Amino acid sequence: MAEYDFDVLVIGAGPGGYVAAIRAAQLGLKTACAEGRETLGGTCLNVGCIPSKALLHASELYNEAASGALAKLGVKLGSVELDLDAMHAQRKDAVKGLTGGIEYLFKKNKVEWLKGYAAFTGKDTVQVGANNGEGRTVRAKNIVIATGSSVTPLPGVTVDQQVVVDSTGALELAKVPEHLVVIGGGVIGLELGSVWRRVGAKVTVVEYLDQILPGFDGDVRKEAQKLFKKQGIEFKTGTKVTGVAVDGGKATITVEPAKGGAAETIEADNVLVAIGRRPNTDGLNLEAAGLTVNARGQIEVGHEFETAVDGIWAIGDVVPGPMLAHKAEDEGIAVAENIAGLTGIVNHDLIPSVVYTMPEIAGVGLTEEAAKEKGEIKVGKFPMAGNSRAKTNHEPDGFVKVISDAKTDRVLGVWIITSLAGTMIAQATQAMEFGATSEDIAYTCHAHPTHSEAIKEAAMAVTGKPIHI
Repeated sequence: MAEYDFDVLVIGAGPGGYVAAIRAAQLGLKTACAEGRETLGGTCLNVGCIPSKALLHASELYNEAASGALAKLGVKLGSVELDLDAMHAQRKDAVKGLTGGIEYLFKKNKVEWLKGYAAFTGKDTVQVGANNGEGRTVRAKNIVIATGSSVTPLPGVTVDQQVVVDSTGALELAKVPEHLVVIGGGVIGLELGSVWRRVGAKVTVVEYLDQILPGFDGDVRKEAQKLFKKQGIEFKTGTKVTGVAVDGGKATITVEPAKGGAAETIEADNVLVAIGRRPNTDGLNLEAAGLTVNARGQIEVGHEFETAVDGIWAIGDVVPGPMLAHKAEDEGIAVAENIAGLTGIVNHDLIPSVVYTMPEIAGVGLTEEAAKEKGEIKVGKFPMAGNSRAKTNHEPDGFVKVISDAKTDRVLGVWIITSLAGTMIAQATQAMEFGATSEDIAYTCHAHPTHSEAIKEAAMAVTGKPIHI
């Protein structure tokens, strides 16, 4: 049989895929990456993390200026006008720069970009580009599946990307809707709902569960909903959507209590369906490689990200675990190192989660509810209203919460609501990776005045010794 074309072929160029390809090439392996998008970076860089954060930042600045909040700081402005076209343009510019950056890194590291979507034709062979009539069969010693995820559809609801949109369509709205209904009170729905609320839309979030942000700490879920309500977002929790009808460029959403009850309708200019994501495995022809998926459509893997078939590996959103870009990136590095004969490890117990609203919401490790199920715990909380930097920045909302084991004092979870939560959670994650106790954090010097001092105070509160409350 002919020799392999590549030592490593990565299918998919999202965060996990492109990182795996670059790391494999750095380790001296002849590497290619198959990607059918016109640009690299997958969902994250093209229509996910990056463009949504560009709109979140821009809309936050607009809201600060238009709401008069800056006047309290002595910054007085004349009339403030929204230029939505310019806001979209800077979003697209950010995407172009970063996706182009990945292409540069591929060239720098000698990763060959196979332009087209890939499908297995055997355990070590794939056909790339058959979808665009330029099929090429490639044989690789190791194949890494990193195809990411796509939006989960809501049964009975048609996404037309005009009136009814998914997260991709919500980034492209040509005008501010008078009323936007968001189906789903998770991270994506709250972030994109916040964008359009800040620039003038009425926003109603419909969530099937009785609270928003499923999977987050209970205190965080309650506090976050309170803060979003204060920002003008309306909530219908414990409510299910039974239908969406579009007529004349408007939508009528039919809802009813999740536990049963009378139905009602909501009129809206746009509807955002944001009920989650599902693994991208359709079209891979996994059967030809001898692979199957589990009940959730995921590819099961072992500790080293190996599948049931020798030489085939899988990472990111197509395997069990949270669908987060940073998880996929860590797995991309680990799988490349495992393929190269090194030791690549990801601690899946310490994958931080962040909601990039204002304030930001972040957490790592166990929630208080989950920690209590495992044994006796101690909890320390510190309000951001007591933090000097948050006070001077007029950012009093939120808190830091530290959960530790009652016997060993080892930190089990940290949850944060504040403007810099997404950055602050890194300290907590690193401390927990090294097995830190709340006392370790409490007696670590933190620069003053910083938001991070609230982590120190919350850690001190675990043993009842906070200074500033």
